[in-house]
Amino acid sequence: MTILPAPDTRASRPDLRVELALLLALATLWGASYSFIRIGVETIPPLTFIAGRTLIAGGILLAVIRWRDLSLPREGAVWKRFLLQACLNSVFPFTLIAWAEQTVDAGSAAILNATTPIFAFLITLLLTRHEAVGWRKAVGVLAGLGGTVLVIGTGSVDGIGRDLLAQGAIVLATVCYAGAAIFGRVFKGLDPIMPAAGSLLCGAALLLPVSLAVDRPWTLSPSPGSLLALAGLSVFSTALAFVLYFRLVHTIGSVPTTAQAYLRVPIGVGIGVLMLGETLEPTMLAGCAAVVLGVAAMTIPVRARP
Repeated sequence: MTILPAPDTRASRPDLRVELALLLALATLWGASYSFIRIGVETIPPLTFIAGRTLIAGGILLAVIRWRDLSLPREGAVWKRFLLQACLNSVFPFTLIAWAEQTVDAGSAAILNATTPIFAFLITLLLTRHEAVGWRKAVGVLAGLGGTVLVIGTGSVDGIGRDLLAQGAIVLATVCYAGAAIFGRVFKGLDPIMPAAGSLLCGAALLLPVSLAVDRPWTLSPSPGSLLALAGLSVFSTALAFVLYFRLVHTIGSVPTTAQAYLRVPIGVGIGVLMLGETLEPTMLAGCAAVVLGVAAMTIPVRARP
């Protein structure tokens, strides 16, 4: 396997411009994923859709590893970490979001998922304490949570058997993503493609048997649009995005990497409006603004005083 340079060497110091560009690319790839999912689950059940997503993306990355003449780690302890990362970063959140987007539109899903850094902050404050927290981040948490309430809106109470439950599933998926970003630090010595491929293959191993038993995929008749959405989601928003994700966790850290969450809010909402013809309510726009401001307050570093 390829081992990255030690983080304290001069050669390993990241170029901030490159890392910000990769962060924007990751936000775009994951911002587009909500529209891919929304289209895909129209004719493919969520379990099978996500099983296909992890299997295709994991297979692509495994092929790239072979092409680069590398090999996945063989240590059992490493694969146990891959399995836990799979549960946090793909199996549970992917399935929850795919199920929720049967009734929640892509724009709302993107906004709700922008709360990832908020939960990363809370986990850091209450449990891991692996980095310093301050009052500005606390203000960001309050603003972000207030924005989440506005996004969900009082009208969701009318659909408590459907919309509110689905939106809650997306928020739960967001908590999983926050935990995954923090746990992802354990792979700091590995080439980013290794945890990306390993966790996706573990996710496919968990999801595929359930999909075969529950959905019987061979009996389905997916539309061409859903199949194209699955392909785009697997190749770009999963395989490529996961490699960028684990690289950024290594170079700029776990909590800063979640900053792409507020970048993907306008990207995800914009794609939903352009591709799917979705509309935005005024409260949703206000909630989006509050989430963006809150997460920005938590993740943009304070300039050091002279």
